[in-house]
Amino acid sequence: MGARFEFQGKVYVKTGPIAATSEEGGQRMIPRYAVLRPLDGPVPVPSPRVPRILDEATVLSAFEPFYQACVGVLEGAVEDDGRLDGARRELSLARDRFLAALGNGDSAGTPAGAQEK
Repeated sequence: MGARFEFQGKVYVKTGPIAATSEEGGQRMIPRYAVLRPLDGPVPVPSPRVPRILDEATVLSAFEPFYQACVGVLEGAVEDDGRLDGARRELSLARDRFLAALGNGDSAGTPAGAQEK
């Protein structure tokens, strides 16, 4: 992104994977097979991204306060006109699906619904 090049006699700046903006104004799609002449020297190649590995206990300890905060926001935002219990159940099911995706039934040895108000 931001690399300057010449294509068909005009100077462009790369603005997307296949898009560029002319220095004269206007955008153009540049085909991937196009032969371009770089104007600013070689474009720096970004270093490969190293995947971040998180400890399961760290994820679980961060998730539980997040979940409890969501329950609090939900209770403050939804009037108790019969929808609150359903919303709590949906949130609890979403929590259970998250924990199941990690291979855990719960984060503290208690059923998901046991921590709700």
